[in-house]
Amino acid sequence: MQQTGLNLLAISIFAVTMMVLVGPVVQLSPALPAGLTFGMLALVTADRFGWQGRGLTLLVDWVAGWSSDHRDRIIHHEAGHFLVAYLLGIPVTSYTLNAWDAMRQRQPGYGGVQFDTRKLAADSLAPTEAQLLLDRFCTVWMAGAAAETEYYGSSEGGGDDRQKVRAALELFGRSAREAKPKQQWAFQQARSLLMQHPQAYQALIAALKAGAPVEDCYQRLAAAEAAASATRA
Repeated sequence: MQQTGLNLLAISIFAVTMMVLVGPVVQLSPALPAGLTFGMLALVTADRFGWQGRGLTLLVDWVAGWSSDHRDRIIHHEAGHFLVAYLLGIPVTSYTLNAWDAMRQRQPGYGGVQFDTRKLAADSLAPTEAQLLLDRFCTVWMAGAAAETEYYGSSEGGGDDRQKVRAALELFGRSAREAKPKQQWAFQQARSLLMQHPQAYQALIAALKAGAPVEDCYQRLAAAEAAASATRA
């Protein structure tokens, strides 16, 4: 997310630089690139300190949103999180599919699927229960990248999700060296669950595309699972 914003800023600076270089050739006023540079820096500074970078996030998301492939990737990614959370009994509280909706719901960045994580902060968990809970949440967090990879062959998102796995391990007093193996393990667990429930996954994708509320998504998942069970029987 931050890298995308930096890339966009770098492209803008490059464009202004090219205007300076070719300006004399095409009789372009020197005031134009200077004004654009000043305006761009002023906007970036105001966004950084006034909006905590949300303006740049909205701009990047708006530009990327013109691509249908980008929008579909987001839906498949978030459907992976949602379905695996449903299968593992982790409550989904809300979801967003773009930066604008995330800002309206007071969520950081581009939003995504939000879970009830209160159990992670509980101090009274037995060691076995704590390990099971950690495994489930790590699997849910890696499910977005697993879904994207399963459908597209690669994953463009997931950086924030991997950071959540690292933060959870730190919360439970684990070594930072455990992060990558845990991410890989959780990725495979999530991918296996997604492959076992293709009908539910497709039903959820349709629900997210329609902007269905969380309760409706749960109902569609239950109906898809019931239909799949009846077919197997």
